[in-house]
Amino acid sequence: MRLFTCDNCDQVIHFDNRLCVRCNHRLGFFASDLSMHALESRDEVNWQLVSDPNRLVRFCANAGLDICNWLVDDGNDFCIACRHNRLVPNTDTQEGIDRWRRISQAQRHLFYSLLRWKLPHPDRQEDPQGGLVFDFLEDAVQNDGNIVPAMTGHEEGLIAIRAAEADDLTREQARAAMDEPYRTLLGHFRHETGHFIWDKLVRDRNGLDAFRAVFGDERQDYATALQERYANGPAPGWQESFISAYASVHPWEDFAECFAHYLHIVDTLETARSFGIAIDPRGHEEIAAEVDFNPYRAQSAEQLVSAWVPLSLAINAIQRSMGQADSYPFVLSQPVVAKLEYMHELIQAAANEQRQAA
Repeated sequence: MRLFTCDNCDQVIHFDNRLCVRCNHRLGFFASDLSMHALESRDEVNWQLVSDPNRLVRFCANAGLDICNWLVDDGNDFCIACRHNRLVPNTDTQEGIDRWRRISQAQRHLFYSLLRWKLPHPDRQEDPQGGLVFDFLEDAVQNDGNIVPAMTGHEEGLIAIRAAEADDLTREQARAAMDEPYRTLLGHFRHETGHFIWDKLVRDRNGLDAFRAVFGDERQDYATALQERYANGPAPGWQESFISAYASVHPWEDFAECFAHYLHIVDTLETARSFGIAIDPRGHEEIAAEVDFNPYRAQSAEQLVSAWVPLSLAINAIQRSMGQADSYPFVLSQPVVAKLEYMHELIQAAANEQRQAA
């Protein structure tokens, strides 16, 4: 995520800011140019851009509860991210509103990446059968008071996210129960959206042969593979070929995990570049690195990984110094880098296709 600048006073502003701390102008994100903008009120509904007073915009309908800070300038009530939502958390309680705010923050970070690459994201109006749509599900409470957790998953563009995972305690309990090294809302969004991207860029574009050459044959029974994973654990030596234990369950999950990690890496490298962060440890030149390229237009996955490994090592060391767990507790083996290279070529080809069409 890059840094932005207030159009009115040149103060540094961030993706999630609502107000400029220097000039107090209202801020909003405009998906059409992927930028934060300072705004001035025109009337009760419309705002004008400080940088372009003749351009009128409105806030997403979810701005009323401080759920979203994105702007619209068309006939939609909701921004390009929120219009994909079907079921949302309960707004009758403060807990529900707080959950939705955290969920929406993660969702907007996901859409920032999708929009940067111009990856397909049709909604259900554009694609009634396979468009991207989100259900944020509440847990079920049984008559005896026991809670049945809502399930996270994907099916033909429908992504279900457990609303309670917006709570740190619930998410940490789930992470420990699943023996996972990493679990975040943004990670969920990126992983489950990876399944949607597989549908659109691999299955629907006759790319199965190239996919199978890298990830294996997805025609193996998914339910059986998942049952075996939960019964017996991951296959011995999975670390040699997979980014995570869950990636070893099935080629679909391997793809979704690699998609999520590709987004983790690219977006974090863009943040490091925006802050001018360089890794230059004294006496250890072999792990020196500088992000002197645009990660969203990297030449290869190898270029990304070469910068990412030193940066992630430094971030993890800083986390440990603060008594925190590693931010990136994963190892990128050569087979995993090859999968990331496939992901890079797939995403960049789709992005280039969209640029040429535009």
